[in-house]
Order: sequence, then structure tokens, then C-alpha cells
Amino acid sequence: MLRFPRTTPAFAVLLSVAACGGADKAATAVALPDVQFPDLSLQTLQDVTRELSSDAYEGRAPGTVGEEKTIAYLIKQYEAAGLKPGNNGKWTQDVPLVEITTKNATPLAFTGGKAPVTLQYAKDYVAFSYRVQPKTEIKASDVVFVGYGINAPEKGWNDYAGLDVKGKTVIILVNDPDWQTKEAKGEFNGRAMTYYGRWTYKYEEAARQGAAAALIVHDTEPAAYGWNVVESSNTGANYLAESKDGGAKETAANGWIQLGKAKELFASAGQDFDALRAAAAKKGFKPVALTGVKANFSFDNAIAKKMSHNVIGVLPGAKRPDEYVLYTGHWDHLGRCTPVNGDDICNGAVDNASGIAGLVTLAQAYKKAGAPDRSIVFLAVTAEESGLLGSKYYAENPIFPLGQTVGGVNMDSLNPNGPAKDIVVVGRGKSQLDAYLEKVAKAANVTIVDEPTPEKGFYYRSDHFSFAKLGVPFFNFGAGDDLVDGGKEAGKKAAEDYEKNRYHAPGDEYDAIKNWDGMLADLKLFYAAGRMLASTTAWPNWNEGDEFRAARDKSRPAK
Repeated sequence: MLRFPRTTPAFAVLLSVAACGGADKAATAVALPDVQFPDLSLQTLQDVTRELSSDAYEGRAPGTVGEEKTIAYLIKQYEAAGLKPGNNGKWTQDVPLVEITTKNATPLAFTGGKAPVTLQYAKDYVAFSYRVQPKTEIKASDVVFVGYGINAPEKGWNDYAGLDVKGKTVIILVNDPDWQTKEAKGEFNGRAMTYYGRWTYKYEEAARQGAAAALIVHDTEPAAYGWNVVESSNTGANYLAESKDGGAKETAANGWIQLGKAKELFASAGQDFDALRAAAAKKGFKPVALTGVKANFSFDNAIAKKMSHNVIGVLPGAKRPDEYVLYTGHWDHLGRCTPVNGDDICNGAVDNASGIAGLVTLAQAYKKAGAPDRSIVFLAVTAEESGLLGSKYYAENPIFPLGQTVGGVNMDSLNPNGPAKDIVVVGRGKSQLDAYLEKVAKAANVTIVDEPTPEKGFYYRSDHFSFAKLGVPFFNFGAGDDLVDGGKEAGKKAAEDYEKNRYHAPGDEYDAIKNWDGMLADLKLFYAAGRMLASTTAWPNWNEGDEFRAARDKSRPAK
């Protein structure tokens, strides 16, 4: 998937943490355990990061030789750390995938307007298919602008109202209609993105509406990443969860187009793109047909079924081994990608070899300290970059029942820029985990701050989301912008440098990591948060009224 770019130096995302007085009273009904900060092995953290991000692993794409090496290496590390196999005597969980790679893509030609508009593959547009078929062809397909592509009955909002788009190509804006609102208030939570703003949702809704193709207009600010990220993430292999119907219910093609080309297309159709974009932000917007314009493009699909794997190790609990706390991180990255200076391996050192190295380092620390009351599960998942597929598969096919899973800590990239004075929070005030993090932060003498860029929708962009949807509350947090060495200015500069030069690109290599102290600082907080969960009898829930509360109540009814 399109992993979020760095907006804070630790790739900080937190699901369900650190509210200011917003948590249910039940959260404080059980006394919280004391905070413990461990001694961690810098050598292990560096060694595992270096190994997994080396060229020998070819970017760790699922279903490749890189995966085989990654799985074998992780099992060896888990064994050495003293963990037990987590899947009924096995270290792995099979995750069936289908690999689809776009080949021989033609230009995307819009005809029938005042002048033809042509988009070159990779430079101006990218396209891919979720249908398992050898060739995709969009021929003379009517083109419709559907605003933000949202159908939200509970809000009285339907960008598809009054127009049948079956067999047509829909043009969609990225993010939510009110993404430019400065505060997190409004029809779609203002500046804080909802799931309706995610590209995944937009493709899902277009498919439900029967569209032949769905093309999202790329705009850097509301997308939260530049075109280079769109290109590198979508011009190689894409991975899908294997389905019985081969994706027959999906759109034939999904993709992105450059903003400038979208404006050119609308002008050719006699429409003002900026005016229609403004209209789409208001309730009551109706889809607009680009009369006479037809979309034409095709590409081949190289298809291969792949059996990928999640890797699972467990440290059995000392008193309540049938209750579980999860640590998660994704081992995969993009494999071979768009070359930069002749280098076509996206090594993924920070994203997310560092997180997997963190899993191994924490496993060693837990073993050394002795098992807590509850069992600790170390879950390295596959295919996060392809849409959270590995974590989704585990959450829907759990080895350890979700009703017996207390909560978890997700680690999607550690902080390569040095320790910070603060930690950044996404989803602040959503669950009863708030109290745990507040105690951890106080003990570590760091300040909890609100997420600076909620419009980028980080909440929906990492593996914790797979568990949250099914009711399990998760931590995922890290250092903020206020670095101990250099303050906020240095933090912002480091974040922008990573996003521009290394995120989802060959430059994310081991040698580019210059400071490991911030990673160790992150891991100490992650250890403390998870250890507290594993040392109490409490079962944290989502706060009353939260979107995930019902799922938690269903999986673990109140006693």
C-alpha cells in the first residue's frame, strides 16, 4: 500500500491512545502496573536492520526469493530469542495471494473532446487491475466526474446520485470534501481524514457502482505524497488476496492521473476543473458527465499465484497464557521499483526493516526480563504495502482468538532522526488505552501532542487498522517533531528529507540511517506500553460511541 510519508521523525501513528480526559471511567477502574523500561540491544537492532535491507533480499517483495530469505532469517532470529512457534507448532501462517503486474500499458487516450488528451504510462498515469485476467481493455468508455466518489447514506451524501456509471470511467478527487478545513470538525471530520477519503475506499465504491475504471486525480497536498510515490508503488507487482471469483466484482481498472492532465481533460470537455472541484466539496453535488469524451487504454496482466507468509512467535504468559498481547510489524517492502541512479531495489531499511528488527530486539528483552502474566505474540506480517493484506488475513483468521487478544502495539518504521521530547498521536481519545500511554509518557518525561497532519489519514494506513476494524485496540506511536538535538526545525527538515529522497524509493537504505538513539527510545516506549497490557487483568475497550466499540463488544461481551 502507499505507506504514509514522514511527517514526524518516528513515522508516528497512534491508534487509540492518549486522550485528555476523554476515556471511559472503566479505563481507570483497574490500577495500572508500574512502567518498566528495558535495556535493549543496539547490536541486534542494527544487525537485523542491516541484514533485511541488504540487496541480497531484493526489497523483500512477497512471493519472491526475497521473501524466502526473510522468512528463514526471521525464524532463526525468533528461535535465538527464545520464542516458541506461534501457529500450533509452526512458525508461519500461510497467506494466499495473487501477484498481478501491469505490462505493455498503452497511453491513456481521451477522445471526443475539443482536442484529444493523451497520458503516458508512469509519467502521466498509472493503472492496474484487481481482476485476475490476462488482459485489461477500456475501450470507448464514457467519462464521468464523480467528485470525491463518496456514497455515505448516514450523511445524506452521494456523489453518484442520479447517474448510472456502469461500464463508465469515473474521475475521482483524493481525500475528503472538507480536507482543507483547519480543524477536525465538519461533515467528514474536517482536516482529519475519514475512511471515505482513502484511495482504497474510492476504488471499492466505484466497483460497487459498476464502473469499468476508476481514476483518482493526484494532488500532492491532499494525497500526502508526490507523484514519485504513486509511480514507484504502482508500476511494479501488486498483490491481492486470493478470492473465489478472481476479483470479478472489482472495476476492470484502477489508477491515478496527474493533476495537470486532469485539468487538460476537463478543458477539452468544455468544463472548468477548479469550479467542479469546488462544487464537489458541497453537499448536494451531482456527478457530471464529460459529454462526448471516451477513455481508451489497455494493458496486460502478468499473473502468478503466490503463497506468502506471516511469521509468528510467542512467549507464553506466566499466569494467563491464554490471554494475548500482540506486537506487529510488516516485513515486506516494494521489491524492485523505479530505478534511481541505476538502483532499482527498494530496500526498505526504515520502512520497515527497522520495525522487524524492533520485534526481534523486543523479543530478546522480554525473554531476558521473564514472561509477564499474559502471553506476548510477535507477529511479522506480509503484504502491508499491498493493502494490509497479511494483517487482514491474520485478523480474519486469527491463530489466537480476538476475544482473547487484549490489544497490541504496531511498529511501522522506527525513528531514524534521534530522540524527541514528544510523541505524536493519531486517533486521540478513541479508547481506554489512553491511560496506559499517559503513564508511559510521564515516566519517560515526554509530552503527548496531537497529530499535526490528520488530513493525511494515517489512521487507515498501517496494520493496526486490520485489528481495529474487528475490535482490538492497538497502540502505534512514536517520536514527534521536537527533537532533543535541534528542536522542531530539525525534526521537520529530517521528515521532509526522508519523504523526498528515500520514502518508497531505493534511497531507503541502511547506510542512510545516521542515528539509532531515536529508534531505541521508540522501542523502550513500545516495550513499556505492551508490558503494562500484559501485566494487568484489565480488558481495554474502545470508548462509548467509537466506531469500533461494537466489534469489541461482540468479540468479547461484557461479563
